Amino acid sequence: MIQYPKAFIYDLDGVITDTAEFHYLAWKKIAEELNISVDRQFNERLKGISRMESLEIILQLDASLLKMSNEKKVRLANKKNEFYLELAESINEENVLLGIEDLLKSNKERNIKIALGSASENAKNVVEKLGLTSYFDYIVDASKVSRGKPDPETFTTAADYLGIPYEECIGIEDAAAGIEAINKANMFSVGVGSIEHLSQADYLVEDTSKLDFEKIIKKYSNKIS
Repeated sequence: MIQYPKAFIYDLDGVITDTAEFHYLAWKKIAEELNISVDRQFNERLKGISRMESLEIILQLDASLLKMSNEKKVRLANKKNEFYLELAESINEENVLLGIEDLLKSNKERNIKIALGSASENAKNVVEKLGLTSYFDYIVDASKVSRGKPDPETFTTAADYLGIPYEECIGIEDAAAGIEAINKANMFSVGVGSIEHLSQADYLVEDTSKLDFEKIIKKYSNKIS
């Protein structure tokens, strides 16, 4: 018998929309100011984690920067966010990734709760620009948690607010840290991307256009039955 979850919890960057390039360009600019070179492959390590954690990973590339004061780190992180926001001004409804709005509609039709679990402090603003605010019952961003992904707090915070048992939630992520967080929360994990980075996902699709509601439900139902 098919069993339905009570909530879907979506990541933002790389799942709802792709602002990963904006984050990459902003971090690249900060790194260049520090005479550090970062490329897209390195940027994979920054996906799904908080701004300060990302900065710490970049600083590790130059031992001379490891003793930087916390005050200066905060200034750099804020500067990165300013660069990102400038780039993100162009986001609109056309930037919703393929297949996502259909999946959100399917959730609504089945009366399944919908939450956002994002490491971005700008999540609410981005969702508004995408014209998707009405779909979400709750938004968890970096300001609502003390421990970022791969800690499960982002996802458990959403489930706790909605009053739904963790095992009755499905989380969708494009980052390894996010999949790890969903799994640690004892939720069903759906990965969007390559098996190279997301091999721990319960169910994996190569891109958002392959996120079919019925297929996800079937995989979820098979696992919990």
